Amino acid sequence: MSNSAGSSSRAQEAFQEELVASFTDETLHLIILPTEQCNFRCTYCYEEFAIGQMDPTTVQGIKRLLDRRLDGLQRLSISWFGGEPLLGRGVVEDVSTHITEAAAARPGLRYEADMTTNGYLLDLPTTEKLAALGIRAYQISLDGPEAVHDTTRVRVNGSGTFQRVWNNLLSIRASRVPVRVTLRIHLAPATLSCMPDFLVQVRDTFLDDERFSVSLRPVERMGGPNDESIDIISGSARAKIIEDLEEVLGARPSTSREPQTMDVCYAARPNSFVIRSDGRIAKCTVALNDPANSIGHLLPDGTLRIDNEHLMPWVRGWARRDRNSVRCPYVGMPRSAPQLLQIGPGPRPRVDARSNPSADPVLRGRGQSEVAAGRLMR
Repeated sequence: MSNSAGSSSRAQEAFQEELVASFTDETLHLIILPTEQCNFRCTYCYEEFAIGQMDPTTVQGIKRLLDRRLDGLQRLSISWFGGEPLLGRGVVEDVSTHITEAAAARPGLRYEADMTTNGYLLDLPTTEKLAALGIRAYQISLDGPEAVHDTTRVRVNGSGTFQRVWNNLLSIRASRVPVRVTLRIHLAPATLSCMPDFLVQVRDTFLDDERFSVSLRPVERMGGPNDESIDIISGSARAKIIEDLEEVLGARPSTSREPQTMDVCYAARPNSFVIRSDGRIAKCTVALNDPANSIGHLLPDGTLRIDNEHLMPWVRGWARRDRNSVRCPYVGMPRSAPQLLQIGPGPRPRVDARSNPSADPVLRGRGQSEVAAGRLMR
């Protein structure tokens, strides 16, 4: 078999594996926004901070949704997002306690939780408390050394944030708390000159601890009010820049990696949903303000009201075997008029996406929102 034929075969196998994983009703992924407020005002942020802390009826709805689903799950994945999720720590602890108590009675359930946080409120006691509730993976962003970071990742009052975030990271580093921390380091043209020295500092401070890792990410224009003034690294230059900086970290260059799995956006998975703090259901945490991203609502009894025509464009890549749409369904997404349908409890058919993905109710669409919203979630 030629190399190209072998690569094609592996790609087809990877697509099929991801297709099955994305449509199974034994896996559920919820991205929960306990608040959409934030204590930072990062210069490149795209969020509007128009919605506050999650109301009690939405919290109740999440718990009841989970109660409906847990007996049929093998894996439950919860991602805490915001705003800044630790401003809604009470909601995080309330829902997480409910999950851990329920999971304790279900030894066959694999429960995992992570959080994207700016790290300002993630002191060691908080980290330890949340670890006991199953939240054991974090993504925390740094924009460079203190002088750089404090010009882009500032508090609401304009003050700097680097020292407190760094000290919190050092406290975690000095502890034995069982967590994994991904340091997301943002790259911009103006900061590249200081990055090698900063990455040496990061490497020498954290990377001898296997709990810490680094992800290098260029800053993007993502629809925020400052987009026009944001200078970004050109697409053609990115791979080489990241490769060179990964060598500083002692990591393998990106260009030499052969992906073991296909690149799939969570928004393309029918078993993954975003629950906003006001109870709206979305698919993407970036396009929060786009009406096309509002696909339904979580009711207090744990059932879902889903707009099937708004859901369909997010999962269209599977039926078309379109890798680009699966990688980022928001790019080039077709728009259509809404059609609200009530989703309630009751038996739902099980779908075997291995044999005939085009026959899947989510891909077929019409009249099948019960399956799409009720059972087929990651």
